[in-house]
Amino acid sequence: MALTYLATIRLKPEHFGSACDAVAEIVARTREEAGCERFDPHPAADGSPTLYIYERWVDQAGYDERHAQAYTRAVFKSYEEWLAGPVEMTQLADGLE
Repeated sequence: MALTYLATIRLKPEHFGSACDAVAEIVARTREEAGCERFDPHPAADGSPTLYIYERWVDQAGYDERHAQAYTRAVFKSYEEWLAGPVEMTQLADGLE
């Protein structure tokens, strides 16, 4: 069963640029992973130091494999200092069609 998430990442203002750069560096690699259907990061339109990531995975195994990658763990490690609060992961249901 496919999994769709919206990650809400609230950052300390002084680290927002670094966080955006770090995520931008992993976009291509993440999208190439076998289980990835979508991985789309977006900064908040209101100018707040918030980053949203819409991601869709073929299944739980693909999602878990992504989080096991060294490059993903490196970004998460950096986030420990950059975050203004915990990352919020919202699982989304299939679209209204």
